[in-house]
Amino acid sequence: MTRKLKGVGLVSGGLDSILAVKVLQEQDLDLVGIVFTTPFFRPRNTSNLSLTLGIPLRIVDIGDHHLEMLKNPRYGYGKNMNPCIDCHGLMLQEAGRIMELEGADFLFTGEVLGQRPMSQRRDALRSVENLSGYGGRILRPLSARLLPPTLMESRGEIDREKLLDLQGRSRKRQMMLAEAYGIRDYAQPGGGCMLTKEGFARRLRLLLADRPHTVLREVELLKYGRHFRLPGGVVLLVGRQRIDNERLSGLASENEALLRVRDYPGPVGLLLAPVDPSDLSLPAAIVVSYSDAPPGRPVRVEWRLGATQGSLMTVKDEENASREFLV
Repeated sequence: MTRKLKGVGLVSGGLDSILAVKVLQEQDLDLVGIVFTTPFFRPRNTSNLSLTLGIPLRIVDIGDHHLEMLKNPRYGYGKNMNPCIDCHGLMLQEAGRIMELEGADFLFTGEVLGQRPMSQRRDALRSVENLSGYGGRILRPLSARLLPPTLMESRGEIDREKLLDLQGRSRKRQMMLAEAYGIRDYAQPGGGCMLTKEGFARRLRLLLADRPHTVLREVELLKYGRHFRLPGGVVLLVGRQRIDNERLSGLASENEALLRVRDYPGPVGLLLAPVDPSDLSLPAAIVVSYSDAPPGRPVRVEWRLGATQGSLMTVKDEENASREFLV
């Protein structure tokens, strides 16, 4: 019995990647989907996605590799801190390793020629292939007839005539295909990557400047609360809501001070650097300024630094100049 040609594909949960699978399913192929996750993007409802696609899915965390790439991407950033070309190249490189381990034959993606101004230009697609190391084995079913044939097409293993010629930013044809395939549940385009968000990108840029060897836990913390860059470059995080307070408390390390207002509802504060307890006056004042404590009255702030605990008194000032430090 002849073995089916096997493809490993990048699947995001968006319509394009779903359509890429559906187009390939019209040929006699064995397909596997890979969902990559990092602190910057995590697809939702992967169980529903597997049902929609009708192929097995694997969830693969590439956070460490992605963070290292992010610090110095060969092709630079987009509008904010999104290194789209390098990111796609890294994901295809990682998918290629899975392809080789499983004895699969090709990679596929839902990319559409000309849809994304940075990463889906013709030259950018070539750059992505060069970064991946799998040139000639990356199939883009939605735009394949507008691109050079892959090895699989050239050998007649995949019928090029059954592939598509989509291009540009209009999604009309994708919507028509979705209706034809009966696809209704899919993620909306754009907005899924934290690196495209201006505020988060600014925080991350400052963190990397102060701490070039930053780790994933510190990056994860950037998602929560208000951020203050204090004199000396120390970053203070102050929770906005309950989930922020829970995450900051849970992610605090033994070398980072955690502050909480006593006797009044208020936020948790976390300093992202080792500090001496004698240097907690300004962070405590900032935390108190966002609490429900009455202004002008002494307030006690409790702090914890590893196994050491203590408290100090401060006064809430609604015009606290510390707000000037907001990132």
